[in-house]
Amino acid sequence: MCPAAAVAEALTRLAREITARLADSFPLVLCVMRGGVIFTGQLLPQLKFPLELDYVEVTRYGASTLGGELSWRVAPGPGVAGRVILVLDDILDEGNTLAAIREKLVAMGASRVFVAVLSEKDTGRAKPVIADFTGVKLPNRYVFGCGMDVKGAWRNLPEIYALKEGKE
Repeated sequence: MCPAAAVAEALTRLAREITARLADSFPLVLCVMRGGVIFTGQLLPQLKFPLELDYVEVTRYGASTLGGELSWRVAPGPGVAGRVILVLDDILDEGNTLAAIREKLVAMGASRVFVAVLSEKDTGRAKPVIADFTGVKLPNRYVFGCGMDVKGAWRNLPEIYALKEGKE
């Protein structure tokens, strides 16, 4: 669906775009665990400016392939107030999780919140959050690889695949 070379090209482009916009802001970068860890690990070495790194962990999927109730495992820390925040996640699907993260960061006093995603799924519906930086666009299928999983497996793949129709 999205070969490793296309993922690498998207990461290089994202690094350029993020650097152009945030290089002078000393942002707090928040990796959305667990899916965002591969994306974050590949993107950060390409960002040639000072930043601070932390993480949040929130999920709607657990061991399922269907989104459910939002569950905060690790909330943002107290260092958010007054900061420019860059949230890094693997995918913008329906947008509920990223919208909740953005809402919490704004409520905690972040001066500005940017969202970068490795991929965005074309769901054909309006989303409650728009990514400021997007790597690749994907069709409305259940996808895995590059941090995205199928029931906890296959996050480690360097490319992005889709489950066969009817396997979700």
